[in-house]
Amino acid sequence: MGARHGLRVDAVLVQAVIAGALSFAHLHDLAAAAGQDGWKAWAYPVSVDLLLVAAWRRLRSEGPSRLAWCWFLVALFASLGANIATAGFLDLADPPAPLRLGIAGWPALAFLGGTLLAHSPGEAEPEPPATAADTEDVRPTPPVPDTAPASSPAQEASTPPALPSPAVPSVPAALVDHARKVADEYRTRTGSPIDTDTLRSRLGVPTHLADAIAAHLS
Repeated sequence: MGARHGLRVDAVLVQAVIAGALSFAHLHDLAAAAGQDGWKAWAYPVSVDLLLVAAWRRLRSEGPSRLAWCWFLVALFASLGANIATAGFLDLADPPAPLRLGIAGWPALAFLGGTLLAHSPGEAEPEPPATAADTEDVRPTPPVPDTAPASSPAQEASTPPALPSPAVPSVPAALVDHARKVADEYRTRTGSPIDTDTLRSRLGVPTHLADAIAAHLS
């Protein structure tokens, strides 16, 4: 089974290299036919493939989004269009004007797509710095002295001791507001409420503090 699995992976890699080389060559030939000679003709397939990979990586890392799907389809259309155009459907010796226009405008289009994919508005916002008021809020509350009257030995024997309630850490208002923005963004993107583990990783806070923040958000 191990040898069979390794053979299948090798065959897939070889197929991917062949397909990528053919697509790369078709994009180069199309750019050269449209008047982009020298190193510029080789830069076009690199630009198309990089935009395709950037959009696919965005889809894999952050889930489906209209922005990533839009630029993935744009790069895929450019790659497939070059493969079809160089298969004899167009006269590369005299390419039509729309093809020349598309080749000339591709660098600006690819730059726009790469910039939008790199600077995503869905990235987690940095945690706001703690202010002096927030620091005072997280200080532990001093214990209140016990003023209850002393009980008799019989009452102590019959009444079990009360267990201390777990201390709930106070949460600064600014941190709660920031957590609510993160939770709203998560609900808008996924359609489901944010869980405590995801909230803790987005905010970079300990588990007990994430539980307290989730209690404020519920």
